[in-house]
Amino acid sequence: MVVLLLCMSCENDIKTINLLSQVDSLPEEFARDIEVIYSDSGKMQAHLSGPLMIRHEANETTLEFPEGFQVIFYDSVMQPKSEITANYGIIYENKDIMKARNNVIVKNVEKQEQLNTEELIWDRKKGIIYSEVFIKITKPDEVLYGDGLQSDENFDSYVIKNPTGEFNVYPDEENQ
Repeated sequence: MVVLLLCMSCENDIKTINLLSQVDSLPEEFARDIEVIYSDSGKMQAHLSGPLMIRHEANETTLEFPEGFQVIFYDSVMQPKSEITANYGIIYENKDIMKARNNVIVKNVEKQEQLNTEELIWDRKKGIIYSEVFIKITKPDEVLYGDGLQSDENFDSYVIKNPTGEFNVYPDEENQ
């Protein structure tokens, strides 16, 4: 009888084993109403804000903004130069890359230009933003469309892939 009881008590329940061996998948950090300032040599270059940030530690550390975000870029005299907003964003910290999705808007304050798209990638190391999906650029006097673009992070100069729309062509200017 004792041997029978010992054999029964050593039985492993598969559900218990699975629960014990599961990796914790909960986010490690939450932050509400966040503000992050990116600076170089004491000068503010960008200001990131959002209603919710979730930091995940897995193979790669990510900062997720499931409720949207805003990034404002500043010039050398701390005046807003450009702005990016979106309904969702994720930063891959090791790569210094931010992906923005859903109603992405980029504004160039000086040129009064606006870019609208559904996905945009900001590569901080290279100082560029780019998209591989449909884009719309609204200028004071024209509207341009394309299948993607690449730009500097201030949205000062850009190259549109497969551009369409009504725009002015100046034959005296060199290709830019």
